[in-house]
Order: sequence, then structure tokens, then C-alpha cells
Amino acid sequence: MDFWILATRIIFLSKTVTGILGNLSLIFYYLVLCCRENTLKPTDVMLMNIMSANVLIILSTGVPQTMAVWGFKHFLNDFGCKLLLYIQGLGRSVSIGTTCLLSVFQALTISPRKSCWKRHKVKFEKYINPHILLIWILYLFLNFIYLAYTLAKRNSKNVTRERDFGYCFTAGWDQIGVSLYAVFVVLPEVFFSVLMTWSSGFMVFILYRHRQKVQHIRSTQGSIRNSLESRVTQYILILVSTFLAFYTLSSILRGYISLLNSQNWWLVNINRLTSLCFPLIGPFVLMNHYSIMSRHCLSFIRNKNNL
Repeated sequence: MDFWILATRIIFLSKTVTGILGNLSLIFYYLVLCCRENTLKPTDVMLMNIMSANVLIILSTGVPQTMAVWGFKHFLNDFGCKLLLYIQGLGRSVSIGTTCLLSVFQALTISPRKSCWKRHKVKFEKYINPHILLIWILYLFLNFIYLAYTLAKRNSKNVTRERDFGYCFTAGWDQIGVSLYAVFVVLPEVFFSVLMTWSSGFMVFILYRHRQKVQHIRSTQGSIRNSLESRVTQYILILVSTFLAFYTLSSILRGYISLLNSQNWWLVNINRLTSLCFPLIGPFVLMNHYSIMSRHCLSFIRNKNNL
């Protein structure tokens, strides 16, 4: 067996299994936390929904692609292929929308008290659950419109070349399908990406100013609180930056592949591996965050008891 084929199979299998276990572990953690405290912080609610979207992405992308590289080729018919693409699009759209929501919320949280943005934080926090529900409903509907159109036009002669995903074949897009995809998927993703970039830049600016001021804080309790808030912001910033980096790279690869006349399997596999990077890495960034936060909270409690 070719070494590179074996390496590709092992990479896909390990990333898929690790990603599913990591995301499900965090979802279970949030569910246990919710049962114990009867409520979740807004950031935890958003993170749980991001992990849920990650599970959809891995199940609809990683699992069938892993089966394809291990030899189970074209096991789905046209309807199953389009349904799987619908789930992929839903998971991707919800992930970017909720990550953007998390980024903006954290930017509002750490904004200065006298800032006009701080006043919007309370309203934003109050309606966080309806916002997340709206994202799910909106993208369920928008992706369903695109699914219904592709199913209605599958026998049309005005479509581009057939697309091979490894685990299924499906007809390409016509001009109207491309326009629908651009309006319902690409433009909202570009908007969310710009908003995430702005909020991330704002958080970097606030953290820089905070680092300059924290040395003047003499109160031990205040210093620890500021330190914890900074660490929360830093990990959310790492999470958002990781998402933006892999999302941008995946989008560039997808665009380049769509312009090729012949399918380059190396580029296709690299693109599919890239699309799985954030769902794989994200949970472990958060696990590291929670372990560090737990240690800081324990040390703070011990110091308080000693005093």
C-alpha cells in the first residue's frame, strides 16, 4: 500500500474520532454544569452551540470522507449526497454565526465602563438565547431553500460538470444555483468574518491597554479578577483567531478548486482536512482554558481562606 494513502487514511480517522470525542466531551460538560447550576453563562451557551455545530461538521464531513479514503466509495445516492451537503452547510453557517456572536459579546464585555458599547452588553446578554435560536432557524431555512432548488434542478441540462466528493456524486450548479449560494451562504459568511475581525482587533486593543494599567492595581482581589477576565478574553480571542485562520484557508482552497477544470485530489483532501481543523482544535483550546481557570480559582479561594 502507498505510504501517502495510508497516512491520509490514518489522519482522517484520527482527526474524526478525536474531534467527535473532544466536542461531545465539552457538550456533556456543559450539560452537567447546567443540571448542577440550573443555568449557564452566556459564553458557555454560545460555546456549547459552537461545539454542537462542530459535531454536525465532523459527522457530515469527517465521517463520510474517512469512509471514502478507507475504500467505501460512492455509497450515497444523489438525494443522500445533497442532504449531507445540507448538513455540512448548516453546521458551517451556525459555527461561523455563533463564533461571531461570541466574539462580539466578549468585546462588549471587556469594553470600558464609560464606553457606549458597555450599555449594549446587558441587552445583548438578556437576548442571547433568542439570538442563537434565530441563527439555527435562519440557517435551517436558508440552507433548505438551496437544498430544495438543487433537488428540483437535478435533472436539468443547464448545470456544470458533475462533482465527485469521494463518498458520492452530485450534479454541479447552474448560474441561478451559484447566485443563490452566494446570496444565502457566501455574503453572510463574509459579513460575519469582517465583524469577527473587528471585534478581535478591538479585544487586542483593550487587552493591550489593560496590560499597561494592571501594574498600577494594588488590590490583590482586584488584580486576580482582572487577571481572570483577561485570561477568558485571551482564550476566546485564540478560539476566534483559530476559526478565522482555518476558515479563510478553507475558503481560499474551495474557491481555487472550484475554478479548476480537473479535480486535484491532493488539493481536495487538503481542503477537507483543513475544514476539520477548527472542529478538532477548538475543544482542546477550551479544555486548556478551563483547566487553567480552575487552578486560578482554587488558588484564589485558598489565599482568601488563609487571610
